[in-house]
Amino acid sequence: MSARRSSTTCALALCAERVFLPLCALRGPPSPNPFYGHARQICRAGHWTTTQQWMQQFGNNLLCRWLLMIPCLWTADPQVIRHVLHSSNYAKPWEARISAARVIGESVLVAQGEKHQGQNPAFGAAQIKELVHIFLDKSAQLRDLWADEIAAQGGSARLDALDGLKKMTLDVIGLAGFDYHLEALNATGKPNELNQAFYRIFLAVPRLSIYRIFVDYLPFLDFFPNKRTKAVEDAHVVMRRIGLQLIEDKKAAIKRELADKTGTIDKKHLPGKDLLTLLIKANMATNIPDNQRLSDEEVLARTFLVAGHETTSIAAAWFLFALTQNRRVQEKLREELLAVETESPTMDELNALPYLDCVLREMMRLYAPVTLTLRTAKENDVIPTSEPFVDRYGKLQHEIRIAKGNRVMISIFELHHSKAIWGDDALEFRPERWENPPEELSNIPGVWGHMLTFSAGTHACIGYRFSLGELKALMFTLLRAFEFELPVDPKDITTIGMFTQKPALRTELSKGGQMPLVIRPYVRA
Repeated sequence: MSARRSSTTCALALCAERVFLPLCALRGPPSPNPFYGHARQICRAGHWTTTQQWMQQFGNNLLCRWLLMIPCLWTADPQVIRHVLHSSNYAKPWEARISAARVIGESVLVAQGEKHQGQNPAFGAAQIKELVHIFLDKSAQLRDLWADEIAAQGGSARLDALDGLKKMTLDVIGLAGFDYHLEALNATGKPNELNQAFYRIFLAVPRLSIYRIFVDYLPFLDFFPNKRTKAVEDAHVVMRRIGLQLIEDKKAAIKRELADKTGTIDKKHLPGKDLLTLLIKANMATNIPDNQRLSDEEVLARTFLVAGHETTSIAAAWFLFALTQNRRVQEKLREELLAVETESPTMDELNALPYLDCVLREMMRLYAPVTLTLRTAKENDVIPTSEPFVDRYGKLQHEIRIAKGNRVMISIFELHHSKAIWGDDALEFRPERWENPPEELSNIPGVWGHMLTFSAGTHACIGYRFSLGELKALMFTLLRAFEFELPVDPKDITTIGMFTQKPALRTELSKGGQMPLVIRPYVRA
């Protein structure tokens, strides 16, 4: 009788699990921690070795545990990813949005629903073309700084390329974003208040902590803020004060130049080409729906894209790393760039360089700056899979049931390294693959290049054209001037961060992100 009761209890427990925790039907690795689940494993330097082993063992869809043991679908399945990113049922979870919002406000990086979709047309192709001169000017300034380093070190220089690239991309955000000289590349000038505020925000990423997430959600309970929290709060105050003053100045200038007798402003006329001016003008126009009109705080958040400069500089660092590991590619690309007869090409001229485009795409595939994106289900759902799979009960399944509140972790890294999509040489840096890309790419959703580098769906990165244009201008300038080598063992290069792939040295993890390179002037034969 007791055996029958035990069997009945087990059956009821199994049914309850399938109803209320359907993701638990998936196979997956055991959780190492009852509070953090697998989250801290995912945060470790070079954690991709672990996650690749997971997918080799359990397939493209597996169960892992998020913070507080919340069931999480870890996926690199194109069909699942398409479903999630194009469905209104999935949003960024509160723990991701709250942590970001405390630093940058409710920006395009954390906004949901209509606020993210009604974003005013300041990031279109035509607008980015008008900014190429800023990309080129700041690239040239970085080139000249590195040339000075070469002269000081006697013919070649060892330097941290990531540091210079971060300063360059921050300066670009200042000028192109809100017409403000941050002077990050000015080594001899007086420290800039806003530049220092941005710098403090990204100085050090704290270790993943449930306590920090908790007080981010309920900041009034943060009775003992740590040093970084205080620095970020102080930086946010500076950013808000200067930013709102910039907005007031821009609005006044626009009204002086374009206000007619009735005080109305037409969307077609616009003084200035920085994104802040474009956003303000579009926001002040009388011919836009009210649900697309932004408050000054929202305009500020959409212009102060502080995270944008970080990911672009990371991408540029990996670009140069890839060229050090592929001498033939570096030489072939330089040859194409040197064939351009001007040092100030237009955006159209840069986009017309086929090998530059191939190399950029391959770098964004193999070394995507953002490697994970997280979503949560707003309601119960059933997700179709690309291929059938066997669940933990030994049954063949063609779909995944997911409950409200479950997380979905989309592995951009695994998708971009999939041999099933890219072939047996998926882990090799081979730009020529883009001359005849595989047909399987059509299954990958993405706002650019059939890749998830800039995500997809309603939360795709609206600044992707900005980033691509900046990277092309930067590589055009640097490759024409320098040769690049890696001064350390390539095996010493690793990654740090959970959602971003910041380069670092295994032997110097305490120093944070860096990309040491040896550069020397390129001399034409």
